[in-house]
Amino acid sequence: MSSVIVSSLPLIKEAFTHLEENIMSRPQFPLQNLVHNENGLIFSSGQTWKEQRRFALMTLRNFGLGKKSIEQRMQEEAQHLVGVIKEEEGQPFNPHFKINNAVSNIICSITFGERFDYHDSQFQELLRLLDEAMYLTSSKMVRLYNSFPWIIKHLPGSHQSALASWRKLKSYISDIVENHRRDWNPDEPRDFIDAFFTEMTKHPDKTTTSFNEENLICSTLDLFLAGTETTSTTLRWALLYMALYPEIQAKVQAEIDRVIGQEKQPNLSDRDSMPYTNAVVHEVQRMANIVPLNVSRKVTADTTLAGFHLPKGSILQTNLTALHKDPKEWATPDIFNPEHFLENGEFKKRESFLPFSMGKRACLGEQLARSELFIFFTALMQKFTFKPPVNEKLSLNSRFGVPVSPVSHRLCAVRRL
Repeated sequence: MSSVIVSSLPLIKEAFTHLEENIMSRPQFPLQNLVHNENGLIFSSGQTWKEQRRFALMTLRNFGLGKKSIEQRMQEEAQHLVGVIKEEEGQPFNPHFKINNAVSNIICSITFGERFDYHDSQFQELLRLLDEAMYLTSSKMVRLYNSFPWIIKHLPGSHQSALASWRKLKSYISDIVENHRRDWNPDEPRDFIDAFFTEMTKHPDKTTTSFNEENLICSTLDLFLAGTETTSTTLRWALLYMALYPEIQAKVQAEIDRVIGQEKQPNLSDRDSMPYTNAVVHEVQRMANIVPLNVSRKVTADTTLAGFHLPKGSILQTNLTALHKDPKEWATPDIFNPEHFLENGEFKKRESFLPFSMGKRACLGEQLARSELFIFFTALMQKFTFKPPVNEKLSLNSRFGVPVSPVSHRLCAVRRL
């Protein structure tokens, strides 16, 4: 199977607008086949993908996406997060799972109809499993397994651990689904799972539709993992950058104090009057670049892109790193610099900024993620100053995985008076 990497903005736009019909599908890799088997939202193609995506977008909207209710949920969750960070009393702590928990609670309230307490050991275990599965999935042994499954499946290694983690995650989700089924009331859907049950009753013939048990589990798992890992990883990078760039952190806090003050909770309507904070969030996404090669696509028909022949069956990857670090586009490509997104003190959109990808398969949670990043980041900056622990050097090294995250570190969150 040949692989093609597309690097420049004109080519990426060409591929994802004019040629998109030929690159809508996902390639199938052996490990992911065992877990998803072309079901769900992320790894599906064709009719399954169309049905599942349309349904997920509609259901997310019905359960508050883009409405006041979801914003209130984010504000409440941000207050919970501020509360657990206060418990650390300015001492060094690892923010990883607190942030994961807060971010995950937003998507959990939509998919499972509930949020989880930060001290809930079962939920902590679920988040740990998710982190492990996402990390191991990009390990060498998994890459080997995907190339030579018939040999590697007999060997021990991280591919076996990855598979075990994914299977545990699926069984956790299927337990939640079973519990929902017991007290499901078709007249009062509580969340994504309930809405999916209703959809299943509309399509009794399971052969002609993707609304079946396996897609329910896979789509729920996809929403859960995509709604947890990416946004929380971006927030972890954000706090790390603030601790390393105290002068930028101080400017963000000055803007918060001026626009929102110390008492009022940040809300989405503040974003337009906070160009600097908005620019910082965008710059974190550009620098962290957590999905460097985007999610792979499969070429489903012989295609020509800029004179190059892309044979049917080849894999297409988008080099977002080249885009987000292009010296022709960014004044200081390798340095954290919010000015990249500012012009005359106003926020400036940039075409070469595609952390959510583009086209019909762009991230379906983009709006949700952008709202969460703003609310959580602003709420944390309003209440704390993040600093490196005494005698500990913070590093911008990353842990290679899906998504690319900061290496494990501790921060001090000093309360602002």
